[in-house]
Amino acid sequence: MKSITVVTARKYDTLSEATPYVANIKKEYELLKAALEKRSVSVERTFWDNLNYDWSKPDAILIRTVWDYFERYREFADWMENVSTQTQIINPLPIMKWNGHKFYLRDLENKGVQIVPTVFVERGGGRSLPDICKDKGWQNVVIKPAVSAAAFHAHKVLKDELELKERTFQSLLLERDMLVQPFFETIETKGEASLMVFNGKYTHAVLKKAKSGDFRVQDDFGGTIHSYQPSEKEIEFAEFANSQCPTPPVYGRVDIVWDEQDDCYLSEMEFLDPEIWLREKPETAEVLAEGIVKTL
Repeated sequence: MKSITVVTARKYDTLSEATPYVANIKKEYELLKAALEKRSVSVERTFWDNLNYDWSKPDAILIRTVWDYFERYREFADWMENVSTQTQIINPLPIMKWNGHKFYLRDLENKGVQIVPTVFVERGGGRSLPDICKDKGWQNVVIKPAVSAAAFHAHKVLKDELELKERTFQSLLLERDMLVQPFFETIETKGEASLMVFNGKYTHAVLKKAKSGDFRVQDDFGGTIHSYQPSEKEIEFAEFANSQCPTPPVYGRVDIVWDEQDDCYLSEMEFLDPEIWLREKPETAEVLAEGIVKTL
């Protein structure tokens, strides 16, 4: 019998806290665990920085809800490198390292994927926010770190706030590579769609909407999840973007937003620790399990 260890963050290890957030993690773990056990794969679960765990024991590890990695990225990256010498990692290590830093968007753009227009600013890069906006003709923008999740240190900056938020931008640049992007007004009206792609094929999708007065669609900030049926064009877009990755991922998520003409753009892709909403379509746990088994 093959074995797999599902990896989470320490704070989600026991799944005993009675909150909707933890309940979702528990439900999705149980769905996937049942689907894997149906395929004769034994399943364990632990947190990534568990110093007492023997990582050579399972045939593979599946990195899932490691939703603290971006706060300790160097430590987490070293852990992945070390574990990869002891067992197989799903998704594969090369794509995890690539996806952990949002400058991967530049690679995808070079391969023909239409990304949200982005200026990539390296740490200590010496570029000012007003100068970037003047050069690009942008008014309202979003700034975000290249290593982040759940809108960590993401800021919406209006045109009359550029000088005021310059200090924040430069402060972030002292420690982080940064992205500057034009703010798409449709994020506040239409939202952002997440299309799940397992084994190279679209499986299901959700629409994430921000609460009134906010631009962040994550539920951490009051965002809500809605059912969504993407168009064929959007499905083709997601599968094409997924196919341009340097290593074929077993599973992941493609996030898209729209401009005022309803053209779609890649916001980001998640292969390292994606929220994949199995709970919205439980049968997709079977599809994911099948892809995992094929890699073992």
